[in-house]
Amino acid sequence: MSWFVELHPVWQALLATLFTWGVTALGASVVFFFKKISRRVLDAMLGFAAGVMMAASYWSLLAPAIEMAEESGGVPSWVPAVVGFVGGAGFLWVVDKLLPHLHLGLPIEQAEGPLTNWRRSILLVSAITLHNIPEGLAIGVAFGAVGANVPSATLGGAVALALGIGLQNFPEGTAVSVPLRREGLSRLKSFWYGQMSGIVEPVAALAGAAAVIFVRPILPYALSFAAGAMIFVVVEELIPESQLAKNTDLATMAAIVGFAVMMTLDVALG
Repeated sequence: MSWFVELHPVWQALLATLFTWGVTALGASVVFFFKKISRRVLDAMLGFAAGVMMAASYWSLLAPAIEMAEESGGVPSWVPAVVGFVGGAGFLWVVDKLLPHLHLGLPIEQAEGPLTNWRRSILLVSAITLHNIPEGLAIGVAFGAVGANVPSATLGGAVALALGIGLQNFPEGTAVSVPLRREGLSRLKSFWYGQMSGIVEPVAALAGAAAVIFVRPILPYALSFAAGAMIFVVVEELIPESQLAKNTDLATMAAIVGFAVMMTLDVALG
């Protein structure tokens, strides 16, 4: 892996998110083997993804942001964390209102955002694509922090974040493609739409990495921004969807497992 270490951080972020995109595609490929998936399995997957994102938000994003703010001085260390965190959640809230989308398991009458004549399949893909933006941004900012030579940022921590997000992208890909197949789309189209939901991650990663490398003072804010956006997705989408079929205990324990896995990855590699 020495070749990866020697790459520019922007290229590292791109490769990392191509990996997470690939895992999304792998999850979407489940549609070639199953037309339906157990709701209990889907809820466990969604719970696991929520746990991973919650752990990543703290260990990979908020904690380093606070540490960087302490090292740089100037404003109190909690200010960048709070401002960035609220800003990230606020940004996703605004996009959530502007982009038509439909959460899994809900009838099309409950689609959110502006009124549209989009088909149900497109609305479902929009919902997943929406919350892949902060995931890509988080990876890009993490690698960008390494490139900016921030003492508290490590390549191992950035890789751990990419691995964790990759793990939770598998159920996301499945959660898009299988419902689309159930809606009547062909296996190929269901797979195509499922994997395309992850294409925004490399784009967001490149933007995040480049921004923090060239404008280092914004780094604590950028890390916290990504954390706020991810927590918004967890609370507004993943947890409610995992509870729709009343598999509450299963989804909750899956979230605990996801949190533990991401925490282990970050502490062990970071």
